[in-house]
Formats: sequence, C-alpha cells, structure tokens
Amino acid sequence: MIVEQRTYTTHPGKWRDYLALYQAEGLAIQQAILGRMVGYYTTESGPLNQIIHLWAYTDLNERAERRARLAVDPQWQAYVARMLPLLQSQESKFLTPAPFFQPLWHEAGQGL
Repeated sequence: MIVEQRTYTTHPGKWRDYLALYQAEGLAIQQAILGRMVGYYTTESGPLNQIIHLWAYTDLNERAERRARLAVDPQWQAYVARMLPLLQSQESKFLTPAPFFQPLWHEAGQGL
C-alpha cells in the first residue's frame, strides 16, 4: 500500500475559493475515479494557504492507472482549467506505512 500526499499552495487568501470550487466540481469526480481518499486538510500553522490531501493505492501501478483515467475525464479537465489559476505550487509525496501501522480502513473491513 502507498499513500500519496498532495500539497497545493494557493495564492494568499485563495484557499477558501479553492475549497469551494473543489467541493462543487472536483470532489465527486476524484472520489469516483481515484477511490480511497484518506484525508483532506487545510493548514493552520507553518506554511499557510495550503491544502493537503491523501489518497491510498495498492501500489504505484494502480495510482498510475487511476490518475491516467482522471487526466482524460472531460469534466476533470474543465475543473482543472478553473482550479489551476488559484494555485501557486503543487507537491506530491509517496508515503509507505510503517510495518506496525494498520490503516483505519483495514479495521473497518474495507481493505485496500
């Protein structure tokens, strides 16, 4: 299992606009195609104007397949055209769990 941590830094003061647009247009598309959202957060300390979202995948191959499907979705492309002007930068990290960690979705019987 891997978790992708995506950090978007918006232009100062634009994080609320980003979240409103994402909730209205991007969220349903990503949930349908990417699947397992682990979390979606905003920063309150440290670097501000950041949105951090986490997505779980079985491996990099699954991630590549799902991200490729997302990239060609016409509704996603329209959303991205409206969303990108709000962003200053983007960062992506791949996280692997420590051997002793069992994600909550395993406890809930959702599997990965």
